[in-house]
Amino acid sequence: MNKKESNKSQPKSLKVLFADDESHLQDLIAAELPRMGHSVTVCPDGSTAVAALESERFDCLIVDLDMPGLNGIDVVRRAKDLSPGTEAIILTGKGSTETAISALRLGAFDYLHKPCKLTDLNSLLKRVATRIELNNKVFALTRRLMRVEGQPTMIGNDRTMQRVKALIDKVAPTDSTVLILGETGTGKELAARAVHDNSLRADNPFVTVNCGALPENLIESELFGHRKGAFTGADEHRKGLFEVADSGTLFLDEIGELPKATQSKLLRVLECGEIRRVGDNQPFNVDVRIVCATHRDLSKMVEEGDFRQDLMYRINTFEIRLPPLRERIDDIPGIARHLMGRFRTGPLPKNPFANDALNMMRNYGWPGNIRELANVVEHAAILSDKLPITAADLPHHFGSQAVARSVSMNSTTLKEIEMQAIHSALEQTGGNKTAAANQLGISLKTLYNKLNQDAIKRAA
Repeated sequence: MNKKESNKSQPKSLKVLFADDESHLQDLIAAELPRMGHSVTVCPDGSTAVAALESERFDCLIVDLDMPGLNGIDVVRRAKDLSPGTEAIILTGKGSTETAISALRLGAFDYLHKPCKLTDLNSLLKRVATRIELNNKVFALTRRLMRVEGQPTMIGNDRTMQRVKALIDKVAPTDSTVLILGETGTGKELAARAVHDNSLRADNPFVTVNCGALPENLIESELFGHRKGAFTGADEHRKGLFEVADSGTLFLDEIGELPKATQSKLLRVLECGEIRRVGDNQPFNVDVRIVCATHRDLSKMVEEGDFRQDLMYRINTFEIRLPPLRERIDDIPGIARHLMGRFRTGPLPKNPFANDALNMMRNYGWPGNIRELANVVEHAAILSDKLPITAADLPHHFGSQAVARSVSMNSTTLKEIEMQAIHSALEQTGGNKTAAANQLGISLKTLYNKLNQDAIKRAA
């Protein structure tokens, strides 16, 4: 075994706090845990353990359930207040299993029956080390993502955006279901996250699911989970996204794409808070706040029989409409500067875009909205070695469309401008519809729908 493999197999050294009133156990743990590679502080009772927690940070707490004075439950409860990152292991007699389970509900990692084998304790400490390592990795990745993308922020001083922010501030502290409406690329997920981040659930999961991207035959399994053997390929029990989002927020993006059968089951969840895994007969409760979004006209879908009217009423408790970028032209410089911060390291000048570039941006129709603006800014950041960005740094198809819009906006409908952008993107990608959809910031399904509608219109 080489040195790298040897280091990989070694368990992480933990800083352990041990509390038990039996002196022979104190001596045993004080001798054996260092042999396992861990440092240990031994306490004779619960009060001494709490005092140690108040003065030092520990990776793991091992505590006897039955001690005079402060018992194991009391110590675990105090540990979770003083040091939430400390994992707790309960030592219990065989007659106290029910109490040990109560400790697990308080957040204890696991429990062991006394007398326990040192090999069992060592295995449990390895699991604790693995969890701590994973938690640290998640934290580090989250910090890296924040450095790359920045804190999610809704940029804009336009009157319509000020109203959107005011609505979010009003609804966020409640548990009301929110429906966010807006064209593709207007920032619906950003608005949903703002609702979550300003709510009482902000420290709990925010789970996103694109309903239009889920395969129809697997959508129920993704949302509600499944039992092992529920269908071909279900080789193990699996949590659904509702379970993952328990106590937090579930964002159902493009809810208009949900099949009718799934709409019925979603309605039941919203009405009673119960979900049932695929292949399971027993429902169970979840505490999830629902935020939905769509670019589609749900009222029209109800009229055409494609969306349940009762579900539309249920998800539309509080409605927020996001304006398209072409209706908030004055916000473009601020949004573009914010986006440029993602793609450039170091401080930005006050005006990272020259006037000719900003004028071109203001005269463009933005069918892909902010998502398209992000693509344009990234293109310019890659192409230009210095700031400010000029019109020459913008995508070459971008300028002609902006000029065409400034000249003929009064005589051209929005639908025609949209189709011009689509055909231009197809020309740029050599007819590759997937690449064109990505360039425009829309789904492939949406691109096909718009092309089909245009073909029908031309045929008529």
